[in-house]
Amino acid sequence: MAITTAQKSAIEDIINIIISATPAPPSRGKRRLSAMFMDLVDRTEWPEYYEVIPEPRCINAVQASVEKNRYKDPSHAYTDLSLVFWNAMFYNEPTSQIAMDAEALKTILEAEWQKRSILPIPRHSPPPSSPQKVHGIIPAPVPESTTVQITSSVNNQKTTPVGPAPASLSINAEVRTQKPFHPRSKSPQQVSSPDMEVDVSGMSPEPEGQTEDINIGTGVSEERDAESDEIVKQLEKGLPKWEGFGDSGWMSEVSKDRLLEIVYAIKTYKDVIGNRLAVALEAVPEESTSTNLSFHSPLSLKSIEGQVRSQSYESSKDFDCDMARLFEKARRWHEPCSEPYGRVLLLQRLYQALTSSSPPQGPPYTSTTNFASVRAGPGTARPLHSTDSEGVPGVTTFRVSTKDRSFVEEVHYKGWSIRLADWLHLSNPDDPSRPIIAQVFKCWVSDEPTKKGQPGLTICWYYRPEQTFHLAQRLFWEGEVFKTSHFADHPLEDVIEKIACQFTARHIRGRPRPPFWYPGWPLYVCDSRYNDRERVFVKIKNWNSCVPEEVRKSTEFMPIYPFERVVFPRRFPSPFLAKGGKVGAVKGPGGITENVEKSEAEKAEGPSKGLYVGAPSGQGATAPPTTVFHYPPPQQTQPHRSQPNTDDSRDRTLLTAAAGSTGAAPLIEKLPAETTKHFDRSPETNEIFWFSAPPMNIPRPPEPKHSLAYLHFLASKKKNEAISNDNGMDVDDDLPEAPAKRQCVKVPPTVTATLHSVLAEMTKPTV
Repeated sequence: MAITTAQKSAIEDIINIIISATPAPPSRGKRRLSAMFMDLVDRTEWPEYYEVIPEPRCINAVQASVEKNRYKDPSHAYTDLSLVFWNAMFYNEPTSQIAMDAEALKTILEAEWQKRSILPIPRHSPPPSSPQKVHGIIPAPVPESTTVQITSSVNNQKTTPVGPAPASLSINAEVRTQKPFHPRSKSPQQVSSPDMEVDVSGMSPEPEGQTEDINIGTGVSEERDAESDEIVKQLEKGLPKWEGFGDSGWMSEVSKDRLLEIVYAIKTYKDVIGNRLAVALEAVPEESTSTNLSFHSPLSLKSIEGQVRSQSYESSKDFDCDMARLFEKARRWHEPCSEPYGRVLLLQRLYQALTSSSPPQGPPYTSTTNFASVRAGPGTARPLHSTDSEGVPGVTTFRVSTKDRSFVEEVHYKGWSIRLADWLHLSNPDDPSRPIIAQVFKCWVSDEPTKKGQPGLTICWYYRPEQTFHLAQRLFWEGEVFKTSHFADHPLEDVIEKIACQFTARHIRGRPRPPFWYPGWPLYVCDSRYNDRERVFVKIKNWNSCVPEEVRKSTEFMPIYPFERVVFPRRFPSPFLAKGGKVGAVKGPGGITENVEKSEAEKAEGPSKGLYVGAPSGQGATAPPTTVFHYPPPQQTQPHRSQPNTDDSRDRTLLTAAAGSTGAAPLIEKLPAETTKHFDRSPETNEIFWFSAPPMNIPRPPEPKHSLAYLHFLASKKKNEAISNDNGMDVDDDLPEAPAKRQCVKVPPTVTATLHSVLAEMTKPTV
């Protein structure tokens, strides 16, 4: 039930009383008991506090949540307030001042809450999410003779958890007695060793870059047994239940006749072969079918139709809420990935299309993509500019687009509040029974003129095992999916429901806390990346690289309720293998591939072949070719745009060049996928363009020229030299006239020349 105005006012009065409470006489002074509990503990100074306390709380945060109407039930506000004091009483020494103040304020809270009849009856025992219940340890008084006395004024909290001091420790030693379970212990009284404490604050329990071998050295078996099932069952049984859909994102007000048209369209819709899909909805019992549903009142398609015909719905929102609950109930009733489950999801997508701002034309309503917005789903979709011959190109991209959109923190749709890093089920155009598993990387509102103001999501796809190509002997975790590099834009109408996906390091240690996951929601586990172009799996070592940048290193992203010990999920064989190891159990865009470890002769012959199970054509298809490196033609300048020279029959492959004239098999090392993804491929053969040297006919670079600064320096130098050699005056920076041309020096004649000239004069005849 929602908090009324009177209840909100009463809760605010109680909080104010708690904040202003002072010690009872005969204590002196006017010290406020709440001073230590107003804010959360500093995570940097006291990281151990967040390892021990499952749900840290403070008075300021609770007060702000009440003011902003974040609580849907008064009891939730009481639980958070009481957690402030239960946490402090658990973490601190019972005889410390902080623990005694917490006990006093808890008593005030219970007394004041009971005085107000408009509030529900409070509980006096610790709530399920308190450290007392989670760890199963109730602090007991410690004899003064064996207690280490340490005084501290850390707010809310850690004066230092103390206990019996061992004989080997000095009187100032710091001893911890209240620790969480050891992951392998069966008794709540056992304490945990330093190397096995549950990681609930970081993205990964290992340092970045290190290999995560979870079961090495822990003595924990990966085999799932009955005891492990009981541990998981008991933890999930005590987790908070989902409160249901919110108040935002519902359909706009429409006429009563339009509501009847929508119900009739859902009830009578048939697939291409004439099957009426509403049979899957009608098969769900009218009474409540699960304890994990957000409601428990009777509900069915028939009852909704009756209320529409009698015009019992006061608003279109009430009708929309009932339809959302009906689809929720049907999703939990039918087995995931079954045919009835797929029919329910297809009808839900049709319903969301009919209630959108741009409903499809009809009746009859038809769609080649099962009403999904994308043209292909995981396994058949190809990214933009893809050169693959198979699949549908242009569906996804390798990066998040920022064009023509404004990013927002969250969007609302059908009662869901969708935020960054949330995991979702989205409508799959290829197979509605296997919705797309995706994580939100951006929430945005379109700025395009034709879609102005329409919200949308940019998400990263995760592949199911049946959407990958893998070896027949590969085993998969229960609920395992694989991170990919495919990003796609989806309208809100594609959203089926919110789900959760944990990376292995956390999945084996606990379950996500609200609001990231609730019992009954689909839960998946991710351990590896999948490269659908190379068809290879890569184990994830750095979990932070797989989530949006905004939540990396965030201590508040998907914390967990820890198990009492590590619990591994079950392992299952390939979904393509039926009993007896025969292929054909499941049809999907993926398939079983042959062993990639082939001989060098087979590698030299050409690409490897794979069995393509469940291909759209129903026939086997060729796997991507083995990487072959080619030398370029001698004068090739732009290898990524040139076409193969079909007239040249010479073998230019690296295999032949490495073998030499002897023809012996060369020693070859295949480049890893991390390297090959950076090179272009031939559009015809899909082979990588690989060149041993730059092209030979690259134009020579021009010789270096003098800079303007250097030319200016030369001109100034010439000018200054001219001025220093000229006695005149330089006016208005005019350069001096160029010096006169150097005159030739007359050389005197030689003796021989002089004698010849004298003789010539003497022999000249006289007149």
